[in-house]
This record gives sequence, structure tokens and C-alpha cells, in this order.
Amino acid sequence: MPPDTVDKLRKMFAYLENIEDPEELRALSAWKVHTLTGDRKGTWSLSVTHNRRLTFRIDDAEGEFFDVNLEDYH
Repeated sequence: MPPDTVDKLRKMFAYLENIEDPEELRALSAWKVHTLTGDRKGTWSLSVTHNRRLTFRIDDAEGEFFDVNLEDYH
């Protein structure tokens, strides 16, 4: 994986570690933050590169992230 991609992922994980409310993610327009629909409803998506995204779910009760994946979606 290219160093700039690794650096971006580190920044994303650091940000995720420090948020208090998942809705804070919506302020990050550069990461093209959105929730998925259909059978993936409830899954958050952040753009990492042109064809890769970081996806995850959030346990509302615990505030924990789970099902974290780096996906190639093209």
C-alpha cells in the first residue's frame, strides 16, 4: 500500500478514535462520508482513494467500531 494511503488511514483512525458522536463524521466532506443503503444500511463509508473506501459499523450502545474493512469498490 502506498505511504500516502497508509498516512490517510492513520489520520482516519485517529479521528474515529476521538469522536464523541458519529454525526461528527458528516462534517468531513473531503472524506466523502456517507452511510450505505440497502442490505448494508447502517454501514458508514469514508473515501480513502479513488477506488478504496474504509467501511465500518458503530455499536450505538458501546460507541465501538466493528466490521471495519478497506474495500476496493470499483
